Parts: sequence; structure tokens; C-alpha cells
Amino acid sequence: MRRRDSNATGGPSLPDRWAAWRAARSPAATGFTSQPDPRSIGLYARGKQLLAGNILLAGYLIEAPGAHLWDLDAPDPVFEAEAQGFAWVDDLAALGAAKARVLAQDWTWGWIARYGDGSGNGWTPDLTGRRIIRWIHNAIFLLQGRDKAQSDAFYTSLSRQAAYLSLRWKAARPGLPRFEALVGLLYAGLSLIGKDALIAPALTALCRECSSQIDAEGGIATRNPEELLEVFTLLTWAIRALAEADRPIPTEISDAIGRLAPSLRILRHADGGLARFHGGGKGQEGRLDQALSLVGPGTAIGHIATAMGYVRLSGGRTSVILDAANPPSGRASATAHASTAGFELTSGRRPLVVSCGSGLPFGPDWRLAGRATQSHSALSLTGFSSSRFGKKVEAALLDDTAKVADLRMAGGEGAMVQLSHDGWLATHGLTATRELHLSGDGRRLGGSDSLTAMSFADRKRFGAVLDRSNLEAIGFAIRFHLHPDVDATLDMGGTAVSMQLRSGEIWVFRHDGTGKLSLDPSFYLEKGRINPRPTLQITLSAVARDVETRIGWTLAKAQDTPLAIRDLDRDDPVPL
Repeated sequence: MRRRDSNATGGPSLPDRWAAWRAARSPAATGFTSQPDPRSIGLYARGKQLLAGNILLAGYLIEAPGAHLWDLDAPDPVFEAEAQGFAWVDDLAALGAAKARVLAQDWTWGWIARYGDGSGNGWTPDLTGRRIIRWIHNAIFLLQGRDKAQSDAFYTSLSRQAAYLSLRWKAARPGLPRFEALVGLLYAGLSLIGKDALIAPALTALCRECSSQIDAEGGIATRNPEELLEVFTLLTWAIRALAEADRPIPTEISDAIGRLAPSLRILRHADGGLARFHGGGKGQEGRLDQALSLVGPGTAIGHIATAMGYVRLSGGRTSVILDAANPPSGRASATAHASTAGFELTSGRRPLVVSCGSGLPFGPDWRLAGRATQSHSALSLTGFSSSRFGKKVEAALLDDTAKVADLRMAGGEGAMVQLSHDGWLATHGLTATRELHLSGDGRRLGGSDSLTAMSFADRKRFGAVLDRSNLEAIGFAIRFHLHPDVDATLDMGGTAVSMQLRSGEIWVFRHDGTGKLSLDPSFYLEKGRINPRPTLQITLSAVARDVETRIGWTLAKAQDTPLAIRDLDRDDPVPL
């Protein structure tokens, strides 16, 4: 194992170095104004893994028993960022054993010794804000048994990081990174003795971000549900810290929380996990419930609801969430997906139809693959995503993204949504339309997908594409990616797919015979795993020869599946 130099991956920018150097001249705090209250939730199983020397960060596993975290070679910048953000302290604190505390202390004071002077990639505003929050949340755990010199070093480092943030928070990208920086700055001002001068400017900036970055409907520019949860969580932590310090809570922050909470309830599936679109996962276990508990119960969600460009259909124990808006644009699209008209379906506590998820923790190839339309439960033309990407892996979407041309919804006994988008209008002259109907009891989802050349110009373009293909027609496929826990088999002579959930429920997929049905390999990208999980996808393949091609299909519970199943066997260990 080679020792890692603190600047091996480039180090901080020149402005960050200057700010860190200047921050060293800030007076050091001598302690906390009151005993910090731990709020962030760690995972006991991950704490055990870290203690055993199995360091799993951002999907990369390094097996190094007895090794020091800061001596390891970071296999990827996302590994480095997760290490520098110190969320792993939550996991060691969740384990709570004396050995776990000693390990957390060794790595924390090791960071102070190696990076506390302002070197290393951890000196960015968002990572510094994240680190300050974790240090303050876990201060009792970290300081237990430390002598005065070590405690003074801890407070001095916190003070320097807070002073750095006061100079550099504006450099954080708008959205979640800037919220992390500002809440970290606010935490430092509220918690550290003699640092209350930081509170007013942090609050002023935080209020401004709440007003500018969270829209009137409770959405953010990236349309990433998990990022929305992280912003919501940070704001709930901020108001709790203000309340405990007997300080007034600004209206802008409380109003922002009031806008965010209904959106998150709509974006939550029946199993409690978030919809996995535009770079987001289902959310850390318990994080959403913990945050929502602080704002009280919400109003009941009807059969159909909308939030942040998504449409949620619900009936009985079934939830369907559809990406029904234009993809993010500009800087907000750096991790956006070509997922327009993609949907997910969850029955009770069990996901059935899913998106493949974000490939961010699994390297460049997976990052790009997870963004493609083919990785979503949607229709895609062979070789073409509905939105196009730049050449770099983390590139923003290009200007020719899929635009939603028409969106219609209806409620009643069940719920219906229909949308059209122009993702292949410029390239093929085709408009894609998807219509979904969920029954009131949630036992049946009926759908249809079509490709149509609507205008004369569209038909001319479509004909030109056919001519170039020697009239072999345009291939397309409708994909339904299944959760890895679903046991699926081709049935009825290859005309249907039977799917059994771990709860015992059985669902059946059928179609109108227009396309060719197959059950093919797929993958499920899940944070906290070393590798993508193998799974299956239902594929309906067909070709477009005429100016309109339409395929109908259904997903329905088998008739002998009861309306309600007692589903208590929820085994979700954190695997290696």
C-alpha cells in the first residue's frame, strides 16, 4: 500500500489555498456554546465494516485492516470527496464501540495533522461545510478521552474551517453544494464560542438561497429527488439549531421547508424510498422519515399528484412515479438523465419496475450508461437516447433535450396521465407519446406507447430516415427494468412475463402482440454497493415503418394475489 501525498489528486484551487491561509489568522474557539446534539444517522453495518478494515466509500472497496484512511490511494475523486466529507463518522458513531471511537479519533486528528493547514482536496466550500456539520454532530463521540492539546487542535481546526467558509461559500455551486456550505457556516457560528459573528451573514445568505434555489412548487433545478431530500434535511437541521440557541427562525427558511415537504411526500414511493431519477438514489434509510417528522403530518395524497416535474399515480398499495417534464438544463444538467417519460412502480414495500439508477459510484462508463434512456423504464430508439449528452462523462445535456410537448392528467376512481415529447423529432421526425392508467385499487397499470410523425415536415423527415436505412424501418424498444429482488419468468408460451415479489405478490405483464417480448439482462445501480447488481428487464422490441406505431401493454396483479399482504420480512443488510 503506497502512502498518498496530500496533493496527489491536485489539491485545492489557488483561491481556496489563499482563503485557508487567511483563515489561519482567525482566533480559535475554546469550546462549544452548548453540548452538540447528534442528528445525522449512520449505519451500524457500515461502522462494523470500517472497523474491520473494509473501507467502502462511493462504491469503491479498499480492504486495508489497520490502515490509516489518509494513507490510502483514492481510486476515484468521488472516493476522495466522500472521505473528506466525513459522513463515515456517522457510521462509526452508530456502531458506538470503544474501538470504533478510537478509529474515528485517529482518522479525525490524522486529517488535522495532514490537511489542517489548508492542503488537500477537502478544502472546497461544500466539503468543508459537510465536514463541519459532521464534526459538530459527533463532537461528544470524537472528543471523549482526548486531552487538552488534542481538544484545542480540534477547536482550532473547526475555527479555521469556519473562517475559510466565511470567505469561500460563494464559490460553491448553487443548489445542494451551497446549502451544505452555508449550513456548515451557520452551525459553526451557533456552536462555537466567540463565533456568533458568523451567524447573521450565514443566515442572510441562506435565506437568499432558499428564495432563489427552491421554486414556488418546492423543486430544485437539478430535479434530483435525493438532492431535494438533502437540502430539506440541511434546512431542518438549521432550524433545530436556531431553536436550540433561542434565535428566531427566518420566514424564508420555514417557508422553504413548507414548500419542500409536500414535494418529498409526493416523490416518495409506497415503500418509503424516493424515485431514482436524474442522479438520485432512494435516499438513506430513515433520513426522509426523520426530516418529515420535524414538520408534522402532511395532507393526504390523492390518486394523482405532481411535484418537481414528476407525476405520481397511486391506488391501494401501489405507487407509480413518472418523469413528466423537460430534463434539467445548463449547469444543473451535469448529472441529468435522458429519462423523459420513464416510470417506476412500487407495490407496498417492494419495488417492481425501476430505473437503473445513478452510475456515479461505479466509474465513468457506468456513469454514462446510467444516464441513457435505455437505462430507464421507457421507450427508446435503437442507438438514440431521448436527450443527448456532451462528450465528457459528467457533461451537461446538449441543447436538443427532449421537450414535453403535451401533458394531460385525470383523476377519479383511478388515475391517468398522458405525455408527449419531441426527443426524436429533430433526428427522425417522430413524437413519442406515453399514456398510463392506474386502477383505483392499484392492481392494474395499463399503458400504451406510440411514435408518430405528425406534420408534413415530420413525415418528410421520417421518410428520409427510412430511405437511408434502405426501408428496413426504425427499431425501438420499450423497457421495463425490474428490481433485483423480483423473480421473473417468461410465461404463456412467451407472450407474458410473471413476476413474484418477496412479499408473495405475483404480477403479470402482457402486451397487445405488436412487438416481440423478451426477458433480458439488466443492472441495478445502488449506492453503498461495490458493483452493479444484476437483474432483468422486460423488453418489447418493434420497428416503426408507418407514420404511427402504437403498442399497448398491462402490468397487473394475478387474480389470486390478495388485496393486502402482510409483508414484514424486510432484510436490507449493507452488503460488501
